[in-house]
Amino acid sequence: MTTFTDLGLSEPLLKAVAELGFVQPTEIQAKAIPELLGSPTDLVALAQTGTGKTAAFGLPLLERIDADSRLTQALILAPTRELCLQITTELQSYARHMRGLSAVAVYGGASIQEQARSLKRGAQIIVATPGRIKDMISRRLADLSRVEYCILDEADEMLNMGFYEDLTDILSHTPADKSTWLFSATMPDAVARIAKEFMHHPTELTVGGRNTATATVRHEYYQVSGRDRYAALRRLADANPGLFSVVFCRTKRDAQKVAEKLIEDGYNAGALHGDLSQQQRDLVMGAFRKRQLQLLVATDVAARGIDVDDVTHVIHYQLPDEIEVYTHRSGRTGRAGKSGVSMIILTRSEFGRIRALEKITSRPFEQKPLPSGMEICEIQLYHLADSIRNTEIHPEVEGYLPAVKDLLEGLDRDALIAKMVSVEFSRFAEFYAKNAESKGAPSGKSGAEEMSADGPARFFINVGERDGLDWMILKDMLKEATGLGKEDIFKVETKDSFSFFSTEAALAPLILESLKGANLEGRDIHVELSSGQSPHKGSGKPWKKGGKPGFKKQGKSPGKSYGKAPGKSSKKEGKKGKKRSGYR
Repeated sequence: MTTFTDLGLSEPLLKAVAELGFVQPTEIQAKAIPELLGSPTDLVALAQTGTGKTAAFGLPLLERIDADSRLTQALILAPTRELCLQITTELQSYARHMRGLSAVAVYGGASIQEQARSLKRGAQIIVATPGRIKDMISRRLADLSRVEYCILDEADEMLNMGFYEDLTDILSHTPADKSTWLFSATMPDAVARIAKEFMHHPTELTVGGRNTATATVRHEYYQVSGRDRYAALRRLADANPGLFSVVFCRTKRDAQKVAEKLIEDGYNAGALHGDLSQQQRDLVMGAFRKRQLQLLVATDVAARGIDVDDVTHVIHYQLPDEIEVYTHRSGRTGRAGKSGVSMIILTRSEFGRIRALEKITSRPFEQKPLPSGMEICEIQLYHLADSIRNTEIHPEVEGYLPAVKDLLEGLDRDALIAKMVSVEFSRFAEFYAKNAESKGAPSGKSGAEEMSADGPARFFINVGERDGLDWMILKDMLKEATGLGKEDIFKVETKDSFSFFSTEAALAPLILESLKGANLEGRDIHVELSSGQSPHKGSGKPWKKGGKPGFKKQGKSPGKSYGKAPGKSSKKEGKKGKKRSGYR
Protein backbone atom coordinates (compact mmCIF):
# COMPACT_ATOMS: atom_id res chain seq x y z
CA MET A 1 0.00 0.00 0.00
CA THR A 2 1.43 3.38 -1.06
CA THR A 3 1.58 6.02 1.68
CA PHE A 4 2.39 9.74 1.60
CA THR A 5 5.80 8.91 3.05
CA ASP A 6 6.58 6.95 -0.13
CA LEU A 7 5.93 10.01 -2.33
CA GLY A 8 9.02 11.96 -1.23
CA LEU A 9 7.38 14.71 0.81
CA SER A 10 9.31 16.57 3.52
CA GLU A 11 8.69 16.11 7.24
CA PRO A 12 6.63 19.34 7.79
CA LEU A 13 4.19 18.36 5.06
CA LEU A 14 4.01 14.73 6.20
CA LYS A 15 3.24 15.93 9.72
CA ALA A 16 0.44 18.19 8.47
CA VAL A 17 -1.00 15.44 6.26
CA ALA A 18 -1.01 13.00 9.20
CA GLU A 19 -2.76 15.54 11.43
CA LEU A 20 -5.44 15.98 8.76
CA GLY A 21 -6.08 12.23 8.87
CA PHE A 22 -4.74 11.39 5.42
CA VAL A 23 -3.19 7.91 5.25
CA GLN A 24 -3.24 6.63 1.68
CA PRO A 25 -2.99 8.98 -1.32
CA THR A 26 -5.66 8.87 -4.00
CA GLU A 27 -4.70 7.68 -7.46
CA ILE A 28 -4.20 11.18 -8.86
CA GLN A 29 -2.09 12.14 -5.82
CA ALA A 30 0.05 9.01 -6.11
CA LYS A 31 0.71 9.77 -9.79
CA ALA A 32 1.04 13.57 -9.74
CA ILE A 33 3.07 14.25 -6.57
CA PRO A 34 6.22 12.25 -7.55
CA GLU A 35 6.01 13.67 -11.07
CA LEU A 36 5.84 17.27 -9.85
CA LEU A 37 8.56 16.75 -7.24
CA GLY A 38 10.96 15.63 -9.97
CA SER A 39 12.45 17.76 -12.72
CA PRO A 40 10.49 20.96 -13.54
CA THR A 41 7.81 20.04 -16.05
CA ASP A 42 4.50 21.11 -17.53
CA LEU A 43 1.65 18.78 -16.61
CA VAL A 44 -1.89 18.04 -17.79
CA ALA A 45 -3.78 15.97 -15.20
CA LEU A 46 -7.29 14.66 -15.84
CA ALA A 47 -9.23 13.44 -12.81
CA GLN A 48 -12.81 13.68 -11.60
CA THR A 49 -14.09 16.10 -8.99
CA GLY A 50 -13.64 14.72 -5.48
CA THR A 51 -10.47 12.74 -6.21
CA GLY A 52 -8.12 15.01 -4.24
CA LYS A 53 -6.69 17.22 -7.00
CA THR A 54 -5.91 20.11 -4.62
CA ALA A 55 -3.46 18.00 -2.61
CA ALA A 56 -2.10 16.53 -5.85
CA PHE A 57 -0.77 19.93 -6.94
CA GLY A 58 -0.73 21.72 -3.56
CA LEU A 59 1.72 19.46 -1.74
CA PRO A 60 4.46 19.45 -4.42
CA LEU A 61 3.94 23.19 -4.93
CA LEU A 62 4.58 23.88 -1.25
CA GLU A 63 7.75 21.78 -1.44
CA ARG A 64 9.05 24.01 -4.24
CA ILE A 65 8.21 27.40 -2.68
CA ASP A 66 11.01 29.41 -1.06
CA ALA A 67 9.42 30.56 2.22
CA ASP A 68 12.32 32.94 2.93
CA SER A 69 11.47 35.03 -0.12
CA ARG A 70 8.45 37.36 -0.07
CA LEU A 71 8.12 37.39 -3.87
CA THR A 72 5.08 35.85 -5.51
CA GLN A 73 6.32 32.53 -6.86
CA ALA A 74 3.08 30.74 -7.76
CA LEU A 75 -0.30 31.64 -9.23
CA ILE A 76 -3.30 29.30 -8.95
CA LEU A 77 -6.33 30.19 -11.06
CA ALA A 78 -9.80 28.82 -10.19
CA PRO A 79 -13.21 29.53 -11.80
CA THR A 80 -15.18 30.64 -8.71
CA ARG A 81 -14.62 32.37 -5.40
CA GLU A 82 -15.84 29.30 -3.49
CA LEU A 83 -13.17 27.12 -5.11
CA CYS A 84 -10.61 29.89 -4.68
CA LEU A 85 -11.28 30.03 -0.93
CA GLN A 86 -11.33 26.24 -0.67
CA ILE A 87 -7.91 25.88 -2.31
CA THR A 88 -6.44 28.63 -0.11
CA THR A 89 -7.78 27.01 3.06
CA GLU A 90 -6.36 23.62 2.08
CA LEU A 91 -2.93 25.06 1.26
CA GLN A 92 -2.85 26.83 4.62
CA SER A 93 -3.69 23.53 6.32
CA TYR A 94 -0.88 21.71 4.50
CA ALA A 95 1.59 24.52 5.29
CA ARG A 96 0.78 24.76 9.01
CA HIS A 97 4.30 23.62 9.94
CA MET A 98 6.09 25.73 7.30
CA ARG A 99 7.13 29.05 8.86
CA GLY A 100 6.84 32.21 6.78
CA LEU A 101 4.73 30.76 3.99
CA SER A 102 1.69 32.78 2.90
CA ALA A 103 -1.13 31.96 0.47
CA VAL A 104 -3.63 34.74 -0.29
CA ALA A 105 -7.05 34.39 -1.92
CA VAL A 106 -7.92 37.04 -4.52
CA TYR A 107 -11.53 37.03 -5.74
CA GLY A 108 -14.48 39.27 -6.56
CA GLY A 109 -17.12 40.27 -4.04
CA ALA A 110 -14.56 41.30 -1.41
CA SER A 111 -12.48 44.43 -0.83
CA ILE A 112 -9.81 44.74 -3.51
CA GLN A 113 -7.81 47.14 -1.32
CA GLU A 114 -7.66 44.64 1.54
CA GLN A 115 -6.52 41.93 -0.85
CA ALA A 116 -3.89 44.30 -2.25
CA ARG A 117 -2.58 44.97 1.28
CA SER A 118 -2.29 41.22 1.87
CA LEU A 119 -0.24 40.84 -1.32
CA LYS A 120 1.97 43.79 -0.36
CA ARG A 121 2.80 42.13 2.97
CA GLY A 122 4.19 39.23 0.96
CA ALA A 123 2.38 36.26 -0.58
CA GLN A 124 4.42 33.49 -2.16
CA ILE A 125 1.21 31.94 -3.52
CA ILE A 126 -1.77 33.80 -5.02
CA VAL A 127 -5.00 31.84 -5.47
CA ALA A 128 -7.28 33.88 -7.71
CA THR A 129 -10.32 34.03 -9.93
CA PRO A 130 -9.48 35.26 -13.47
CA GLY A 131 -11.58 38.41 -13.35
CA ARG A 132 -10.20 39.75 -10.06
CA ILE A 133 -6.50 38.99 -10.72
CA LYS A 134 -6.79 40.59 -14.18
CA ASP A 135 -8.22 43.70 -12.51
CA MET A 136 -5.38 43.77 -9.96
CA ILE A 137 -2.76 43.38 -12.70
CA SER A 138 -4.22 46.32 -14.59
CA ARG A 139 -4.09 48.44 -11.40
CA ARG A 140 -0.55 47.25 -10.73
CA LEU A 141 -1.61 45.77 -7.41
CA ALA A 142 -0.24 42.32 -8.28
CA ASP A 143 3.16 41.47 -9.74
CA LEU A 144 3.42 38.15 -11.59
CA SER A 145 6.80 38.81 -13.23
CA ARG A 146 8.64 36.35 -10.93
CA VAL A 147 6.06 33.56 -10.98
CA GLU A 148 7.70 30.15 -11.40
CA TYR A 149 4.58 27.98 -11.21
CA CYS A 150 1.14 28.55 -12.70
CA ILE A 151 -1.68 26.12 -11.88
CA LEU A 152 -5.00 26.10 -13.72
CA ASP A 153 -7.54 24.24 -11.58
CA GLU A 154 -10.87 23.17 -13.09
CA ALA A 155 -9.54 24.45 -16.42
CA ASP A 156 -12.48 23.06 -18.39
CA GLU A 157 -14.95 24.99 -16.27
CA MET A 158 -13.01 28.26 -16.59
CA LEU A 159 -13.15 27.89 -20.36
CA ASN A 160 -16.86 26.97 -20.27
CA MET A 161 -17.42 30.23 -18.39
CA GLY A 162 -15.77 32.23 -21.18
CA PHE A 163 -12.43 32.96 -19.51
CA TYR A 164 -10.23 32.03 -22.47
CA GLU A 165 -9.24 35.61 -23.32
CA ASP A 166 -8.75 36.45 -19.64
CA LEU A 167 -6.46 33.44 -19.20
CA THR A 168 -4.47 34.45 -22.27
CA ASP A 169 -4.07 37.97 -20.90
CA ILE A 170 -3.11 36.81 -17.39
CA LEU A 171 -0.54 34.27 -18.64
CA SER A 172 1.08 36.94 -20.81
CA HIS A 173 2.18 38.71 -17.60
CA THR A 174 4.05 35.62 -16.37
CA PRO A 175 7.53 34.41 -17.41
CA ALA A 176 7.71 32.18 -20.47
CA ASP A 177 9.94 29.65 -18.71
CA LYS A 178 7.57 28.94 -15.80
CA SER A 179 6.10 25.49 -15.12
CA THR A 180 2.39 25.22 -15.93
CA TRP A 181 0.20 22.57 -14.30
CA LEU A 182 -3.30 22.11 -15.71
CA PHE A 183 -5.86 20.10 -13.74
CA SER A 184 -9.24 19.29 -15.25
CA ALA A 185 -12.09 16.80 -14.96
CA THR A 186 -12.67 16.67 -18.72
CA MET A 187 -10.60 17.35 -21.83
CA PRO A 188 -12.69 19.37 -24.29
CA ASP A 189 -11.04 20.97 -27.32
CA ALA A 190 -10.62 24.32 -25.54
CA VAL A 191 -8.53 22.73 -22.78
CA ALA A 192 -6.38 20.95 -25.36
CA ARG A 193 -5.91 24.33 -27.05
CA ILE A 194 -4.67 25.90 -23.80
CA ALA A 195 -2.22 23.03 -23.33
CA LYS A 196 -0.93 23.42 -26.88
CA GLU A 197 -0.51 27.23 -26.76
CA PHE A 198 0.87 27.75 -23.26
CA MET A 199 2.68 24.54 -22.33
CA HIS A 200 5.88 22.88 -23.52
CA HIS A 201 5.55 19.15 -24.22
CA PRO A 202 3.44 18.54 -21.09
CA THR A 203 3.33 15.23 -19.31
CA GLU A 204 -0.23 13.87 -19.26
CA LEU A 205 -1.74 11.93 -16.35
CA THR A 206 -5.22 10.44 -16.59
CA VAL A 207 -7.21 8.88 -13.79
CA GLY A 208 -10.42 7.04 -14.76
CA GLY A 209 -10.29 7.88 -18.47
CA ARG A 210 -11.04 11.14 -20.24
CA ASN A 211 -14.44 12.68 -19.46
CA THR A 212 -15.60 9.58 -17.59
CA ALA A 213 -17.84 9.80 -14.53
CA THR A 214 -17.07 8.46 -11.07
CA ALA A 215 -17.62 4.69 -10.92
CA THR A 216 -19.33 4.87 -7.49
CA VAL A 217 -22.21 7.01 -8.81
CA ARG A 218 -25.43 5.39 -10.02
CA HIS A 219 -27.16 7.28 -12.85
CA GLU A 220 -30.97 7.35 -13.11
CA TYR A 221 -33.39 9.36 -15.23
CA TYR A 222 -37.10 10.10 -14.95
CA GLN A 223 -39.14 11.21 -17.95
CA VAL A 224 -41.92 13.75 -17.30
CA SER A 225 -43.74 16.51 -19.15
CA GLY A 226 -42.16 19.94 -18.93
CA ARG A 227 -44.85 21.34 -16.62
CA ASP A 228 -44.34 18.46 -14.16
CA ARG A 229 -40.64 18.99 -13.39
CA TYR A 230 -41.32 20.49 -9.97
CA ALA A 231 -43.87 17.79 -9.07
CA ALA A 232 -41.27 15.19 -10.03
CA LEU A 233 -38.65 16.90 -7.85
CA ARG A 234 -41.01 16.75 -4.88
CA ARG A 235 -41.63 13.06 -5.40
CA LEU A 236 -37.91 12.30 -5.52
CA ALA A 237 -37.33 14.31 -2.33
CA ASP A 238 -40.25 12.65 -0.55
CA ALA A 239 -39.15 9.17 -1.64
CA ASN A 240 -35.67 9.76 -0.16
CA PRO A 241 -36.29 11.25 3.30
CA GLY A 242 -32.61 11.03 4.25
CA LEU A 243 -31.26 12.69 1.13
CA PHE A 244 -28.66 15.48 1.29
CA SER A 245 -28.62 16.85 -2.22
CA VAL A 246 -27.53 19.49 -4.71
CA VAL A 247 -30.28 20.33 -7.23
CA PHE A 248 -28.92 21.83 -10.47
CA CYS A 249 -30.73 24.38 -12.61
CA ARG A 250 -29.51 26.03 -15.80
CA THR A 251 -30.25 29.66 -14.89
CA LYS A 252 -30.10 31.89 -11.82
CA ARG A 253 -33.80 32.68 -12.19
CA ASP A 254 -34.79 29.00 -12.21
CA ALA A 255 -32.57 28.22 -9.20
CA GLN A 256 -34.14 31.01 -7.16
CA LYS A 257 -37.68 30.10 -8.25
CA VAL A 258 -37.30 26.38 -7.45
CA ALA A 259 -35.70 27.10 -4.06
CA GLU A 260 -38.50 29.51 -3.12
CA LYS A 261 -41.16 26.95 -4.06
CA LEU A 262 -39.43 24.23 -2.04
CA ILE A 263 -39.19 26.50 1.02
CA GLU A 264 -42.85 27.47 0.61
CA ASP A 265 -43.80 23.78 0.51
CA GLY A 266 -41.95 23.04 3.76
CA TYR A 267 -38.59 21.69 2.61
CA ASN A 268 -35.23 22.69 4.10
CA ALA A 269 -33.88 24.31 0.93
CA GLY A 270 -31.73 27.23 -0.20
CA ALA A 271 -30.54 28.84 -3.44
CA LEU A 272 -26.95 29.40 -4.59
CA HIS A 273 -26.37 31.52 -7.69
CA GLY A 274 -24.41 34.50 -9.00
CA ASP A 275 -26.94 37.17 -8.00
CA LEU A 276 -26.35 36.57 -4.30
CA SER A 277 -23.95 38.76 -2.36
CA GLN A 278 -20.86 37.16 -0.83
CA GLN A 279 -22.48 37.34 2.60
CA GLN A 280 -25.63 35.60 1.32
CA ARG A 281 -23.55 32.90 -0.37
CA ASP A 282 -21.55 32.33 2.80
CA LEU A 283 -24.75 31.98 4.85
CA VAL A 284 -26.28 29.50 2.41
CA MET A 285 -23.12 27.38 2.16
CA GLY A 286 -22.65 27.48 5.94
CA ALA A 287 -26.18 26.18 6.45
CA PHE A 288 -25.65 23.45 3.84
CA ARG A 289 -22.37 22.29 5.38
CA LYS A 290 -24.08 22.07 8.78
CA ARG A 291 -26.92 20.07 7.14
CA GLN A 292 -29.44 22.71 8.11
CA LEU A 293 -30.38 22.61 4.43
CA GLN A 294 -31.35 19.35 2.81
CA LEU A 295 -31.67 20.64 -0.75
CA LEU A 296 -29.20 23.17 -2.20
CA VAL A 297 -30.58 24.51 -5.50
CA ALA A 298 -27.65 25.85 -7.53
CA THR A 299 -26.45 26.92 -10.94
CA ASP A 300 -23.42 25.22 -12.46
CA VAL A 301 -21.18 28.26 -12.03
CA ALA A 302 -22.13 28.89 -8.39
CA ALA A 303 -21.68 25.21 -7.47
CA ARG A 304 -18.04 25.11 -8.53
CA GLY A 305 -15.91 24.66 -5.44
CA ILE A 306 -18.63 23.11 -3.27
CA ASP A 307 -16.58 20.77 -1.11
CA VAL A 308 -19.16 19.11 1.13
CA ASP A 309 -18.83 15.51 2.28
CA ASP A 310 -21.55 12.88 2.07
CA VAL A 311 -23.80 14.49 -0.56
CA THR A 312 -26.11 11.54 -1.21
CA HIS A 313 -27.81 12.69 -4.41
CA VAL A 314 -27.31 15.09 -7.27
CA ILE A 315 -30.61 16.00 -8.94
CA HIS A 316 -30.52 17.52 -12.41
CA TYR A 317 -33.70 19.59 -12.47
CA GLN A 318 -32.57 20.59 -15.95
CA LEU A 319 -29.75 19.08 -17.97
CA PRO A 320 -26.80 21.40 -18.67
CA ASP A 321 -26.33 22.95 -22.10
CA GLU A 322 -22.85 21.41 -22.37
CA ILE A 323 -22.71 17.63 -22.03
CA GLU A 324 -19.27 17.75 -20.36
CA VAL A 325 -20.75 19.77 -17.46
CA TYR A 326 -22.73 16.69 -16.42
CA THR A 327 -19.55 15.01 -15.13
CA HIS A 328 -18.84 18.03 -12.93
CA ARG A 329 -22.36 17.94 -11.52
CA SER A 330 -22.44 14.23 -10.81
CA GLY A 331 -19.01 14.53 -9.19
CA ARG A 332 -20.62 16.37 -6.27
CA THR A 333 -21.72 12.96 -4.95
CA GLY A 334 -19.88 9.63 -4.74
CA ARG A 335 -16.76 11.38 -3.43
CA ALA A 336 -13.78 9.67 -1.79
CA GLY A 337 -14.96 6.22 -2.85
CA LYS A 338 -18.45 6.54 -1.36
CA SER A 339 -21.54 5.70 -3.39
CA GLY A 340 -23.97 8.30 -4.67
CA VAL A 341 -26.94 8.73 -6.99
CA SER A 342 -27.31 11.12 -9.93
CA MET A 343 -30.97 11.70 -10.86
CA ILE A 344 -32.07 13.40 -14.08
CA ILE A 345 -35.53 14.90 -14.61
CA LEU A 346 -36.03 15.21 -18.38
CA THR A 347 -38.73 15.63 -21.00
CA ARG A 348 -39.38 13.44 -24.02
CA SER A 349 -37.60 15.93 -26.30
CA GLU A 350 -34.41 15.55 -24.22
CA PHE A 351 -34.46 11.77 -24.24
CA GLY A 352 -31.83 11.53 -26.98
CA ARG A 353 -29.26 13.25 -24.78
CA ILE A 354 -29.11 10.22 -22.47
CA ARG A 355 -27.22 8.23 -25.10
CA ALA A 356 -24.70 11.06 -25.44
CA LEU A 357 -24.27 11.20 -21.67
CA GLU A 358 -23.71 7.44 -21.48
CA LYS A 359 -21.06 7.75 -24.17
CA ILE A 360 -19.15 10.63 -22.60
CA THR A 361 -19.31 9.26 -19.04
CA SER A 362 -18.79 5.60 -19.99
CA ARG A 363 -21.50 4.71 -17.47
CA PRO A 364 -24.94 3.06 -17.97
CA PHE A 365 -28.06 5.13 -17.22
CA GLU A 366 -31.23 3.51 -15.88
CA GLN A 367 -34.71 4.78 -16.70
CA LYS A 368 -36.95 4.57 -13.65
CA PRO A 369 -40.59 5.43 -13.02
CA LEU A 370 -41.29 8.14 -10.46
CA PRO A 371 -42.45 6.69 -7.14
CA SER A 372 -46.20 6.55 -6.70
CA GLY A 373 -48.01 8.28 -3.86
CA MET A 374 -48.48 5.05 -1.92
CA GLU A 375 -44.82 4.08 -2.33
CA ILE A 376 -43.81 7.45 -0.90
CA CYS A 377 -46.23 7.01 2.01
CA GLU A 378 -44.73 3.61 2.76
CA ILE A 379 -41.16 4.94 2.72
CA GLN A 380 -42.09 7.87 4.94
CA LEU A 381 -43.90 5.53 7.35
CA TYR A 382 -40.81 3.38 7.85
CA HIS A 383 -38.66 6.51 8.16
CA LEU A 384 -40.96 7.94 10.82
CA ALA A 385 -40.96 4.68 12.80
CA ASP A 386 -37.19 4.61 12.70
CA SER A 387 -36.98 8.25 13.81
CA ILE A 388 -39.28 7.57 16.76
CA ARG A 389 -37.24 4.55 17.80
CA ASN A 390 -33.96 6.50 17.73
CA THR A 391 -35.20 9.72 19.31
CA GLU A 392 -33.64 10.41 22.70
CA ILE A 393 -36.18 11.18 25.41
CA HIS A 394 -35.88 14.77 26.58
CA PRO A 395 -35.56 14.90 30.38
CA GLU A 396 -38.14 17.69 30.72
CA VAL A 397 -40.79 15.52 29.08
CA GLU A 398 -41.04 13.43 32.25
CA GLY A 399 -43.02 16.15 34.03
CA TYR A 400 -45.71 16.16 31.34
CA LEU A 401 -46.10 12.41 30.98
CA PRO A 402 -48.80 11.92 33.67
CA ALA A 403 -51.11 14.41 31.96
CA VAL A 404 -50.35 12.96 28.53
CA LYS A 405 -51.10 9.44 29.79
CA ASP A 406 -54.46 10.66 31.11
CA LEU A 407 -55.30 12.10 27.70
CA LEU A 408 -54.40 8.81 26.01
CA GLU A 409 -56.13 6.60 28.55
CA GLY A 410 -58.11 3.78 26.97
CA LEU A 411 -55.84 3.38 23.94
CA ASP A 412 -54.02 0.08 23.77
CA ARG A 413 -50.45 -0.18 22.43
CA ASP A 414 -51.42 -1.05 18.85
CA ALA A 415 -54.01 1.72 18.60
CA LEU A 416 -51.54 4.26 20.04
CA ILE A 417 -48.85 3.31 17.52
CA ALA A 418 -51.34 3.40 14.64
CA LYS A 419 -52.61 6.86 15.61
CA MET A 420 -49.11 8.22 16.15
CA VAL A 421 -47.70 7.18 12.77
CA SER A 422 -50.93 8.18 11.03
CA VAL A 423 -50.23 11.82 11.88
CA GLU A 424 -47.29 11.85 9.43
CA PHE A 425 -48.64 9.20 7.07
CA SER A 426 -51.92 11.05 6.58
CA ARG A 427 -50.21 14.23 5.41
CA PHE A 428 -48.48 12.42 2.56
CA ALA A 429 -51.51 10.27 1.74
CA GLU A 430 -53.83 13.30 1.61
CA PHE A 431 -51.39 15.36 -0.45
CA TYR A 432 -50.91 12.70 -3.10
CA ALA A 433 -54.61 11.83 -3.08
CA LYS A 434 -55.50 15.47 -3.79
CA ASN A 435 -52.91 15.71 -6.56
CA ALA A 436 -53.71 13.52 -9.53
CA GLU A 437 -51.33 10.56 -9.60
CA SER A 438 -50.63 11.31 -13.23
CA LYS A 439 -49.09 14.67 -12.32
CA GLY A 440 -45.37 14.11 -12.23
CA ALA A 441 -45.77 10.33 -12.54
CA PRO A 442 -46.10 8.23 -15.70
CA SER A 443 -48.70 5.98 -14.11
CA GLY A 444 -51.61 6.73 -11.84
CA LYS A 445 -51.37 3.45 -9.96
CA SER A 446 -49.97 2.62 -6.57
CA GLY A 447 -46.90 0.46 -6.18
CA ALA A 448 -49.01 -2.62 -5.49
CA GLU A 449 -51.34 -2.01 -8.44
CA GLU A 450 -48.46 -1.56 -10.83
CA MET A 451 -47.11 -5.04 -10.08
CA SER A 452 -48.80 -7.84 -11.94
CA ALA A 453 -48.63 -11.47 -10.96
CA ASP A 454 -45.86 -11.99 -13.50
CA GLY A 455 -44.06 -8.70 -12.79
CA PRO A 456 -41.47 -7.72 -10.19
CA ALA A 457 -41.84 -8.18 -6.45
CA ARG A 458 -40.65 -5.36 -4.19
CA PHE A 459 -39.11 -6.16 -0.78
CA PHE A 460 -38.51 -4.20 2.40
CA ILE A 461 -35.45 -5.12 4.51
CA ASN A 462 -34.59 -3.58 7.89
CA VAL A 463 -30.91 -2.73 7.23
CA GLY A 464 -29.52 0.35 5.54
CA GLU A 465 -26.83 3.00 5.43
CA ARG A 466 -26.28 3.20 9.18
CA ASP A 467 -25.36 -0.51 9.06
CA GLY A 468 -22.50 0.42 6.75
CA LEU A 469 -24.35 -0.56 3.57
CA ASP A 470 -24.82 1.18 0.26
CA TRP A 471 -26.84 -0.20 -2.66
CA MET A 472 -23.82 -1.96 -4.19
CA ILE A 473 -22.77 -3.73 -0.98
CA LEU A 474 -26.36 -4.74 -0.14
CA LYS A 475 -26.90 -6.15 -3.62
CA ASP A 476 -23.72 -8.24 -3.37
CA MET A 477 -24.77 -9.53 0.06
CA LEU A 478 -28.24 -10.46 -1.18
CA LYS A 479 -26.78 -12.28 -4.18
CA GLU A 480 -24.50 -14.33 -1.92
CA ALA A 481 -27.25 -15.00 0.61
CA THR A 482 -29.73 -16.29 -1.95
CA GLY A 483 -27.51 -17.71 -4.67
CA LEU A 484 -29.22 -15.52 -7.25
CA GLY A 485 -27.42 -13.98 -10.21
CA LYS A 486 -26.50 -10.36 -10.86
CA GLU A 487 -29.61 -9.63 -12.92
CA ASP A 488 -32.05 -11.35 -10.53
CA ILE A 489 -31.87 -8.60 -7.89
CA PHE A 490 -32.48 -5.07 -9.12
CA LYS A 491 -33.70 -1.60 -8.08
CA VAL A 492 -31.77 -1.76 -4.79
CA GLU A 493 -32.28 1.45 -2.79
CA THR A 494 -30.74 2.01 0.64
CA LYS A 495 -32.22 4.47 3.15
CA ASP A 496 -30.97 5.39 6.63
CA SER A 497 -31.92 2.20 8.46
CA PHE A 498 -33.91 0.21 5.90
CA SER A 499 -33.78 -0.57 2.21
CA PHE A 500 -35.82 -1.84 -0.74
CA PHE A 501 -34.97 -4.24 -3.54
CA SER A 502 -36.82 -6.08 -6.30
CA THR A 503 -36.81 -9.53 -7.88
CA GLU A 504 -39.09 -11.33 -10.27
CA ALA A 505 -42.29 -12.36 -8.49
CA ALA A 506 -41.52 -16.07 -8.96
CA LEU A 507 -38.42 -15.67 -6.77
CA ALA A 508 -40.29 -14.18 -3.79
CA PRO A 509 -40.63 -17.46 -1.83
CA LEU A 510 -36.91 -18.12 -2.27
CA ILE A 511 -36.00 -14.64 -0.99
CA LEU A 512 -38.22 -14.95 2.08
CA GLU A 513 -36.97 -18.45 2.90
CA SER A 514 -33.29 -17.65 2.30
CA LEU A 515 -33.26 -14.72 4.69
CA LYS A 516 -35.52 -16.21 7.32
CA GLY A 517 -33.72 -16.20 10.69
CA ALA A 518 -30.68 -14.35 9.31
CA ASN A 519 -28.81 -11.62 11.18
CA LEU A 520 -26.19 -8.96 10.53
CA GLU A 521 -23.74 -8.40 13.38
CA GLY A 522 -26.28 -9.80 15.83
CA ARG A 523 -29.18 -7.74 14.46
CA ASP A 524 -32.18 -9.80 13.32
CA ILE A 525 -32.90 -9.39 9.61
CA HIS A 526 -36.54 -8.75 8.76
CA VAL A 527 -37.63 -9.03 5.11
CA GLU A 528 -41.17 -8.64 3.83
CA LEU A 529 -42.96 -7.96 0.59
CA SER A 530 -43.65 -4.27 0.15
CA SER A 531 -46.99 -2.61 -0.68
CA GLY A 532 -49.15 -5.49 0.50
CA GLN A 533 -47.95 -8.08 -2.03
CA SER A 534 -48.22 -11.79 -1.51
CA PRO A 535 -45.49 -14.21 -2.51
CA HIS A 536 -46.23 -15.98 -5.77
CA LYS A 537 -45.64 -19.66 -6.09
CA GLY A 538 -42.68 -20.68 -8.12
CA SER A 539 -39.59 -22.78 -7.83
CA GLY A 540 -37.14 -19.99 -8.65
CA LYS A 541 -33.46 -20.82 -8.33
CA PRO A 542 -32.00 -23.09 -5.67
CA TRP A 543 -30.62 -21.44 -2.53
CA LYS A 544 -26.84 -21.87 -2.43
CA LYS A 545 -26.14 -23.37 0.99
CA GLY A 546 -23.31 -22.00 3.06
CA GLY A 547 -22.51 -19.02 0.81
CA LYS A 548 -24.02 -16.04 2.60
CA PRO A 549 -21.39 -13.45 3.55
CA GLY A 550 -23.07 -10.62 5.40
CA PHE A 551 -26.24 -12.30 6.56
CA LYS A 552 -25.61 -14.98 9.18
CA LYS A 553 -28.16 -17.76 9.53
CA GLN A 554 -29.33 -18.53 13.06
CA GLY A 555 -29.42 -22.04 14.42
CA LYS A 556 -27.87 -24.91 12.47
CA SER A 557 -28.01 -23.31 9.05
CA PRO A 558 -24.54 -22.69 7.65
CA GLY A 559 -23.28 -19.19 6.97
CA LYS A 560 -20.80 -16.57 8.02
CA SER A 561 -20.97 -12.91 8.92
CA TYR A 562 -19.73 -10.11 6.70
CA GLY A 563 -19.42 -7.64 9.55
CA LYS A 564 -19.40 -3.95 8.72
CA ALA A 565 -18.63 -2.70 5.25
CA PRO A 566 -15.01 -1.60 4.84
CA GLY A 567 -14.42 1.96 6.00
CA LYS A 568 -17.93 2.34 7.43
CA SER A 569 -19.00 2.92 11.00
CA SER A 570 -22.52 2.09 12.04
CA LYS A 571 -22.28 4.39 15.05
CA LYS A 572 -21.21 7.31 12.89
CA GLU A 573 -23.79 6.56 10.26
CA GLY A 574 -26.40 6.31 12.97
CA LYS A 575 -25.78 9.88 14.01
CA LYS A 576 -25.99 11.05 10.42
CA GLY A 577 -29.15 9.08 9.94
CA LYS A 578 -31.14 11.30 12.31
CA LYS A 579 -32.31 13.74 9.67
CA ARG A 580 -35.64 15.43 9.26
CA SER A 581 -37.98 14.15 6.60
CA GLY A 582 -37.97 15.91 3.26
CA TYR A 583 -41.56 17.13 3.51
CA ARG A 584 -42.60 18.63 6.86
